[in-house]
Amino acid sequence: MTASSLHISTANRAELDLMVEWAAREGWNPGIGDADCFYATDRAGYLVGKLGGDPIACISVVKYEPAFAFLGFYIVKPELRGQGYGWRIWQDGMARLDGRAVGLDGVIAQQENYQRSGFVLAHRNIRFGGVTACEEPRDARIVPIDPNIVDAVVAYDRPFFPATRDAFIRCWLRPQRREGRALIEDGAIRGYGVIRPCRSGFKIGPLFADSDEGADLLFRALAARAKGAEVFLDCPEPNRGATGLAGRYRLSPVFETARMYRGAAPALPLARIYGITTFELG
Repeated sequence: MTASSLHISTANRAELDLMVEWAAREGWNPGIGDADCFYATDRAGYLVGKLGGDPIACISVVKYEPAFAFLGFYIVKPELRGQGYGWRIWQDGMARLDGRAVGLDGVIAQQENYQRSGFVLAHRNIRFGGVTACEEPRDARIVPIDPNIVDAVVAYDRPFFPATRDAFIRCWLRPQRREGRALIEDGAIRGYGVIRPCRSGFKIGPLFADSDEGADLLFRALAARAKGAEVFLDCPEPNRGATGLAGRYRLSPVFETARMYRGAAPALPLARIYGITTFELG
């Protein structure tokens, strides 16, 4: 079959689970239950390509608002790569984002292809991982994120992303599958982070803070929840405080992506971003 035979449609909830499974097979180590929040953010934002009714390719093109979208889950089944199916679903996905600035976190193998499609490198992200022995700090400024402070945490999150993502963050903070901690000083949020179980170990993301000290406190409070399992933190390379934090707790580089944008790159406060929320949705 040729690429023109590929039937592309909006993925349903079960097909999004399949996309997550494919991501796991690629070694991306998705979080348990991440798909619930992904799907709630933009139910029309996931595409699947089928041959004869069988899914063989996928991509996500999640729209946050009229000016911005985020692209991810760009996968073709390994045995069918190099036959044009990826390019076909890529073109379909990008056509749905016409007029928007688009961000993505690109794996090394695809970065040249993204550049040819008009994406420009903003910075590298480095995933650090390993087993770290952290004790939860005894500091009254670190508190669990409960319904009483969710609104304040959502407001604190807004400068860290190119578009409003309140619905996504409210889902991300639900305690059923994740635990969150906030740093509060003088009645104001000065940082927050979330830890969640993944196919392997736990990921901390996001980890945002106003200072290196605050990020360190939050990291220890969250990493202690892993109870000796592996912990992963996706750091923007320009934030030396973030990469230093990972090294201080004996995490080593295991994976990297490139944050790239087509259109105007946003001015994000990278010096306060110690852990990316998620490579799939930004």
